Amino acid sequence: MGMNQVNSELLHQNLKQFFGFEKFKGEQELIINNVLSNQNTFVLMPTGGGKSLCYQLPALMSEGTAIVISPLIALMKNQVDAIRGFASTDGIAHFLNSSLNKTEANRVREDVIEGKTKLLYVAPETLTKEDNLDFFQSFKISFFAIDEAHCISEWGHDFRPEYRKIKPIIDKLNHVPVIALTATATLKVQHDIQKNIGIQESKVFKASFNRPNLYYEIRPKVNATKEIIRLLKNNVNKSVIIYALSRKKVEELAQTLQINDIKALAYHAGMDAATRVLHQDQFLKEDVDVIVATVAFGMGIDKPDVRYVIHYDIPKSLESYYQETGRAGRDGGEGQCVAFYSYKDIQKLEKFMQGKPVAEQEIGKQLLIETANFAESSVCRRITLLSYFGEDTEACGNCDNCRYPKERFEGQEYVETALEVIAEMNEAEKFKAELIVDVLIGNESAEVRTYKLHKLQSFGSGSDMDPKFWSAVIRQSLVARFIDKEIENYGLIGLTELGRAYLENPHPFTLIQHANFEDSEEDAIALANISSAGDPVLVNMLKDLRKKISKQKDIPPYVIFQDTSLDEMSIHYPMTEDELSNIAGVGSGKVSRYGKAFLDLIQNYVKTNNIERPDDLVIRTVAKKSGDKLQIIKSIDRQVPLDEIADSLGIDIDTIIKKLEAIVYSGTKIDISYFVEDQIDEDRIDELYDYFMDVDDDNMTDALAEFEEDGYTENEIRLVRIMFTAEMAN
Repeated sequence: MGMNQVNSELLHQNLKQFFGFEKFKGEQELIINNVLSNQNTFVLMPTGGGKSLCYQLPALMSEGTAIVISPLIALMKNQVDAIRGFASTDGIAHFLNSSLNKTEANRVREDVIEGKTKLLYVAPETLTKEDNLDFFQSFKISFFAIDEAHCISEWGHDFRPEYRKIKPIIDKLNHVPVIALTATATLKVQHDIQKNIGIQESKVFKASFNRPNLYYEIRPKVNATKEIIRLLKNNVNKSVIIYALSRKKVEELAQTLQINDIKALAYHAGMDAATRVLHQDQFLKEDVDVIVATVAFGMGIDKPDVRYVIHYDIPKSLESYYQETGRAGRDGGEGQCVAFYSYKDIQKLEKFMQGKPVAEQEIGKQLLIETANFAESSVCRRITLLSYFGEDTEACGNCDNCRYPKERFEGQEYVETALEVIAEMNEAEKFKAELIVDVLIGNESAEVRTYKLHKLQSFGSGSDMDPKFWSAVIRQSLVARFIDKEIENYGLIGLTELGRAYLENPHPFTLIQHANFEDSEEDAIALANISSAGDPVLVNMLKDLRKKISKQKDIPPYVIFQDTSLDEMSIHYPMTEDELSNIAGVGSGKVSRYGKAFLDLIQNYVKTNNIERPDDLVIRTVAKKSGDKLQIIKSIDRQVPLDEIADSLGIDIDTIIKKLEAIVYSGTKIDISYFVEDQIDEDRIDELYDYFMDVDDDNMTDALAEFEEDGYTENEIRLVRIMFTAEMAN
């Protein structure tokens, strides 16, 4: 239909006839006109803005078949079903991908060649298959539509190498016009897409990225599961998507929600296709309220009334964050976007990048810095997000930073102090952030002494502030690009040119009084103790009971229950064996061995003092999948060396030691003496046994300080501690 401008009346007629709409949204009409004029077109339109109509309508109005390249098989089926829904014949739209058998694929080819098909959805792999080329040359193609076009750019959040093979095919097909569409793209990604498809001269249509109805909030990741349950209990019958990074976390979280009477299902790429479709349908039909998913979920989900999008883990780029939060409130109604953030998650994401090509790591690192900056910043969230996509806006009044501003303070002297320490340390070599903090506060740790860092002139120059404060200063210096972190080299930190320039010419620098973004779920109990959220009277009674039992059994008190476990008991008042086994550091072994005395004491205390237990805090938790645990215990029974057990599980020796600690501290009996006695000198084992027998606390810091100068390694001490605890407690 190579006319230059299509009659507006005709366009509206077709819009009404095919889609039942009275009018176009935003720039849809201009875009469709451009496509129908055989011009290359680039469309940047946020999720929910009506992207697919921009190629579906011109395809239905043009001579020939439009080829739509889409990365997701599930999405193709949805779109094809939708188009068939408002057309008289099924042949009008088809998809061609690996999910079809030979007969089905041939049927599709016949319909296309006979001219019945207006839209043919293909996966990039299908398009670029050698033996498909003849087929694509055998019929008239009206235009190519490349959906999710950010997949072609390695700066995009969802890069797929097979997208790079599209251009040579389009070139072979006599330069058919192209429309590229994406929901998120920075300027850099936009230019990269245009270059990689060869449409640099294309007309660019860009809709606003502002979604005024969405409320953005970042919370420190402390007790995230509990916070989520509380949030869901206060918002019953609302549709919610929760994103987590790993399949394991998705399943764990979905189970925890289910046993707390929340209608939730899991969704990730590791499930079989039928289950995924079933779960997606149950969510769309509202048989369940909550879907817990990896990023595999949501592309093409057209549920207009999702009220909450919750990120249990922070995404790896602002584009992913924008796209995932964009699934909330598409009907213009309430849309709450809550993300739980801990700097440890950024470090986890950095670890995933190790071993990737350097160029990819550099890109990944930049994207992560921007994400951390967004999460920790005190600036209006909307200003930061939109400026990332090249759009200006005023402060929005509809995000946590606008409603609850964080305190800021002048931090020039602190930044200078930190940079001076790093500069002096860099003269020897680069070190990790933890070690830089030790030098700042003047902590003569073993590692500091090993590298003789306590001899530095700047050692202890920041001793007036605590470690968490300095960690925050280092993170904000990373964001300001004064320092740089090498991912491949385990996060070693070095001063950048910008940092050197700042030291030569320091100027005022605003620091943000932080919500504690350093603490993660594991630290939550410790945090609860610091804020003395527990019941101090009960804690003392529990400690007395522990002391009494330790005297009877002639074992150190901490072997029975660690302090953190007693503190948590004083917060939750567990009254049953089930509830007690949910307390951190208490497993079924300890419940059966010591539980009765502690439960009697707590029940009695609650009754005598008329205590109302915090119901909303008594969250039922799921027994962790114990596949590894069972395998480790069985292997130890067979006296398999620990390094071999670690190899068979694909983990390192540090991780196996951590798992063993968890096993013995929760009261399971194991005997690793066969390995320890083979590895460690008998006298050393005796010395360590005597030490652990006499101390009130078995923490590693004290043990290392005691034995390190004699050349004991941390792993040696930890292994003997495991052997000791297992023997004594069990």
